[in-house]
Amino acid sequence: MEDDFWRALPEEFDATTYQSIHPDLAGLADAELKTHYETFGINEGRASNSLRNRNDFASLVPNSASALEIGPFCNPLLQGPNVSYFDILSQEALVERARQIGLDPSKVPYIDFISPTGELPSIRRRFDVVLSSHCIEHQPDLIGHLQEVGQLLLPGGAYFLLVPDKRYCFDHFIPVSNLAELIAAHHEQRKVHSLRSVIEHRALTTHNDCLRHWQGDHGDALENIGQRYLQALREFDNSEGSYIDVHAWYFTPDSAANILSTLRSVYLSPLSVYRVYSTRYGANEFWIILRA
Repeated sequence: MEDDFWRALPEEFDATTYQSIHPDLAGLADAELKTHYETFGINEGRASNSLRNRNDFASLVPNSASALEIGPFCNPLLQGPNVSYFDILSQEALVERARQIGLDPSKVPYIDFISPTGELPSIRRRFDVVLSSHCIEHQPDLIGHLQEVGQLLLPGGAYFLLVPDKRYCFDHFIPVSNLAELIAAHHEQRKVHSLRSVIEHRALTTHNDCLRHWQGDHGDALENIGQRYLQALREFDNSEGSYIDVHAWYFTPDSAANILSTLRSVYLSPLSVYRVYSTRYGANEFWIILRA
């Protein structure tokens, strides 16, 4: 990607935009606006730049860029002649899955690259941009995933990430992931999720209404805990070592930025943190851009 692309990306905080969006801040100087954002605005989920939603974030990818979207299912964020798609299922299988759960099968794109195990090295091309939405939290070995994406990117390429904020989704009661956990999973070359991850996802999650979470209603973490734990244990045992699709990693914008930066500094990731756009009020995700 050209330097002009990187320079044109919106800053995490823009004082003029922040003030224009929030009339209650009229009259504050730029330094006061920055202090307000850092002290109150982030926690209040206030917009602080020109990005209104996830589509605006995806639109930062230039139409001229060669791009790969991972796991588009029936709602791809990128479209156009320069976009390719990767998934663990074929277009036909995704269409059938969409029908089964009541989604629009006509929006499933043609899947250019398929790997039942989700392994990116099967792709023999390189791209300006890779994008994934709610993907990295599912990776048994997240460090390995970042390394694989790094191999797919051309020099100066970008990895666009849409990541669930564990505070505002069903992961609310599960602690944020730490660096040691990620390194241990990578050292084990983990291909499937651990029993711990299956129990967390099946037994320790809560409701997924992000607005309720923003309003302080997080539900009951212990509801039906005994039954849910036993079901999780049974599911894990019955899987006989095969993949179970659950979350393994839990992030906030700050924790993700810290972990991803540290992984780069200790040479476990080839990608540097370039932008982190914090979670907006009423939403359950934040956005990150990593640079190769």
